[in-house]
Amino acid sequence: MALEIYQYPYGPGANYGVLLHDPSSGATASVDAGDAAALRTALKKTGWTLSEIWITHHHADHTDGVAEIKAETGCTVIGPKPQSAPIAGVDTRYGDGDRFDFSGHEVRVIHTPGHTIDMINFYLPAEGVVFTGDTLFVMGCGRLFEGDGPMMHASLQKLAALPADTVIYCSHEYTEANADFALTVDPENPDLKDKAARVKALRAQDKPTVPTTLAEELATNPFLRAHDTRIRAHLGLETASDAEVFTEIRRRKDNS
Repeated sequence: MALEIYQYPYGPGANYGVLLHDPSSGATASVDAGDAAALRTALKKTGWTLSEIWITHHHADHTDGVAEIKAETGCTVIGPKPQSAPIAGVDTRYGDGDRFDFSGHEVRVIHTPGHTIDMINFYLPAEGVVFTGDTLFVMGCGRLFEGDGPMMHASLQKLAALPADTVIYCSHEYTEANADFALTVDPENPDLKDKAARVKALRAQDKPTVPTTLAEELATNPFLRAHDTRIRAHLGLETASDAEVFTEIRRRKDNS
């Protein structure tokens, strides 16, 4: 039976939390636990009982609720191998290429350092869904707090290699600002113009722009399009490497 997915907003940083639920077994996983009260409310609204938390990285807006929720529910906490700041309460740690079972559903771990060194993403191939944390956003990517441009570019290429119809859940509603920036480096992209208009319409109604699909991101996200000749020409980087082009796009976003 297919997994059910429930997304909910929390916090001042426009965060999204996500619950995954297997209706046949009753197992429920939370991707990150940045706000105990918000997670508790989401569980109450769905009527689901939490069994696992999957932590993408150590930042507080993804981990602040872990201890409280674990104490209340006795859930198992899964997280990245310790490569950055420690994450309290993690029971099992995974790295790149590791796999684990969630109620009969295979979960593959993709290590995507850049935003942080410990960042991991969770990919469920049978369901065609990936949870990218703060690595890949809709038309954006995470700021480089611990890694560098080539590192993040390599991480994003791992995600870009997934099937094009993969559904992407990311951890923040940054899409409208990302779209505005994307148009400054890829102004002649018709797919981007169309997506930006749709995003503005959704946000005007206070509707989420997450999830997205990899196909849409490959067509519109400048951080996945460092190879594109129009972007390279616009930036005056026709002969640069893809990693160099990516790094310049990230630099411009940081300063926008």
